[in-house]
Amino acid sequence: MILNQDKPGFSDMQNAKRRFFALRNGAVADSLKRAGDPHSIIFGLTLMQLREVAQASPHNADLADRLWENVTTRESRLLAPMLIPLEDMSQEKASAWLNGVMCPEEADILCHSLLRKTDYALELAQTTYADAESDLQSYAALRLMCNIMYANRAEAKNMAESEAARNCQLTAVLACQILDELSFLE
Repeated sequence: MILNQDKPGFSDMQNAKRRFFALRNGAVADSLKRAGDPHSIIFGLTLMQLREVAQASPHNADLADRLWENVTTRESRLLAPMLIPLEDMSQEKASAWLNGVMCPEEADILCHSLLRKTDYALELAQTTYADAESDLQSYAALRLMCNIMYANRAEAKNMAESEAARNCQLTAVLACQILDELSFLE
């Protein structure tokens, strides 16, 4: 299947799903399922393949929103942040997406592909961290801070120190990485 060619009569969502199917990798999918990935449908696409699908897909808020709402499919959730135009990502929507991540991989892609580029990234990271009701939400906030720490060193240090003191298995490594990087920069 040629990735940059849409099939007439199919919706943007159907074309994206056809691309997922064409690139599926059963070994990766099985490995992710065994590792506890929360999605019931996993095609096993790599990040590079997801970027190829993103390049071949329309970049619009409607498609991105529909992909994000497709919580059963791993690749849909990972592709959505790559497709939504920055100007269509309101702070309220960004907060909802960040607080609604289902696994660290979603947080990683969402923060790196999209949220770090917003004007409100620092406020979003701090608010999400302060209001976190789960370890995954703390991870998501810390992950966003990791992407913007060079411009916000004091805030990143405070958040990472606070998180390191919690000694949470999910966030401990990320908190230490931030603190090590900031220490190196000093």
